[in-house]
Amino acid sequence: MKLTAPLIFEPLYMERVWGGRKLETLFGKNLPSGAVIGEAWEIVDREEAQSVVHTGPLRGQTLNELWTETRAEVFGERYSGFQGRFPLLVKLLDAADKLSVQVHPPAEVARQLKGEPKTEMWYVAAAEEGADLYAGLKAGTTRDQFEKALASGHCADLLHRITTQPGDTIFIPSGRVHAIGAGNVIVEIQQNSDTTYRVFDWNRTGLDGKPRALHVAESLRSINFADYEPQLQDPCNEVLADCPYFQVARWALEAPREAAPAGDFAIVACVSGQVECGGVTFGPGHFFLVSASQEDRLLKPVAPGTAILRSVIP
Repeated sequence: MKLTAPLIFEPLYMERVWGGRKLETLFGKNLPSGAVIGEAWEIVDREEAQSVVHTGPLRGQTLNELWTETRAEVFGERYSGFQGRFPLLVKLLDAADKLSVQVHPPAEVARQLKGEPKTEMWYVAAAEEGADLYAGLKAGTTRDQFEKALASGHCADLLHRITTQPGDTIFIPSGRVHAIGAGNVIVEIQQNSDTTYRVFDWNRTGLDGKPRALHVAESLRSINFADYEPQLQDPCNEVLADCPYFQVARWALEAPREAAPAGDFAIVACVSGQVECGGVTFGPGHFFLVSASQEDRLLKPVAPGTAILRSVIP
């Protein structure tokens, strides 16, 4: 089947104690009334959460159905040997308050703890003045120092803090302790995993008024205690993240550019301006998938300052 337009999926909105309403005010998302929404799962194939095609000839089909039943046509022949579910999960995050201090387990630890490894990257789509994030440890911090600070409720003092501005990008491999500070709106591209170990939650309660569960023992097994002061990605590099699980590039579109070679797919997120593909125009905060069989594969800027994030599987 030849597709003429990109695949657009219906976002899944997740209420979070740290969430807000910026996905509505910044990007026009149709959020549930009165809810504090921390995450929009834009592209996801999990047992508990499925992206569904919003429009076109494949309307109503889930991402899992596309991956299992029409993989060659939608994603390309070279993915025929991939096992399991679609391997990426793409999100928008609205951190009206700080996220917990957390870590995702490396592969071997995840196997031992019966969880899933998760490497991810963050692109700052919007940031209030003074917004920050935490990634890795301050230089020289030892595990013993971290455990003592954790016991006294001050482990955040030992985290590497970075002030953010729109366009900043950081890579978060499994094992890197991290947190997103208040005032950030972030595009997150990650392995398809939902295993998160909270080591500290700022001594707050959840939406139900009770403290959220912590996973201190699992976190201490997962944290890389030699991971000191990682830096933001070089903004001069077009490729923002390149690892075995995904490659993400930021393209400043001054002329039409092919989303992916014929026979391959790409996930595209507009981050500024407006981009047109296959006769459909997308504004900031909106995502689409250019399928392997789509005939018109050009990403065309239709407003000044158009930029997109392009994600592929290496």
